[in-house]
Amino acid sequence: MSAAHSRILRLVPIGPERQAIDAGQVDAVLDPASGTALLLPDARRALALAGRQIPNSLLAALPRRDYQGLLPELEPVTLTYGEVLYQPGERIRHAYFPSECHVSLLLAVADKALEVCLVGREGMVGIGLAMGVEESPVRALVQGSGTALRMKAGPFRDALAACPALQRELYRYAYAKLAQARQTAACNRFHSVAARLARWLLMTRDRVRSDRFHLTHEFLADMLGVRRAGVTGAAATLQRHKLIEYRRGDIAILDGRGLAAAACPCYEVVRKLAG
Repeated sequence: MSAAHSRILRLVPIGPERQAIDAGQVDAVLDPASGTALLLPDARRALALAGRQIPNSLLAALPRRDYQGLLPELEPVTLTYGEVLYQPGERIRHAYFPSECHVSLLLAVADKALEVCLVGREGMVGIGLAMGVEESPVRALVQGSGTALRMKAGPFRDALAACPALQRELYRYAYAKLAQARQTAACNRFHSVAARLARWLLMTRDRVRSDRFHLTHEFLADMLGVRRAGVTGAAATLQRHKLIEYRRGDIAILDGRGLAAAACPCYEVVRKLAG
């Protein structure tokens, strides 16, 4: 227990005021001796979030008043590489708004998994909640570690019902993700592995905002729905043209324009959809 919290408990030892604090209905307690307002943890967190630049593009598109109305329910979290947020058929308990992390949505067929969508700071994970769906149809797998804002499903649905601006942004985003999934399905059928790998590396770069990141051959094979040997050959082709450098899972994009030229046209389509 923190010293500040212990001090609050001493200031308000018992009674309805203490019950209100325990229920989360109080933001601060005034110390009559010093005249100092002691902020409770939820209030400190909300103020910290309100004072920062909004790193998630979907939330940043909301009017400031609407965003601030969401703050009491937004919880900062750090998601780690390989963490599974949902499995197919599981109840969606949280909506996630990535900031620095990015998440792959995978469709599992037998013992294989194919990526159908990549979510970063441009959107949210758990878009089914906005459509009235409570169970996840996909596996949500953290592909790049980093921060996100998380909201429980119940408060998210309440906020969606009360905020037309949030509805508008989420429906726009849901349409973009549907179009992206369709584009990815066509891409997986008609384009070469090297072109698809170039597209996927560029999409990852756009979300992590860095030309360097870590991805294993096994992971890339799962994302692209091909054998590991196919990824090895495609990566060797891109390296031979001096577009990337790949060593033990560490990828560096050496020539972004050249890699964009090597990527299939789907990259530009998906990039524009992501806004």
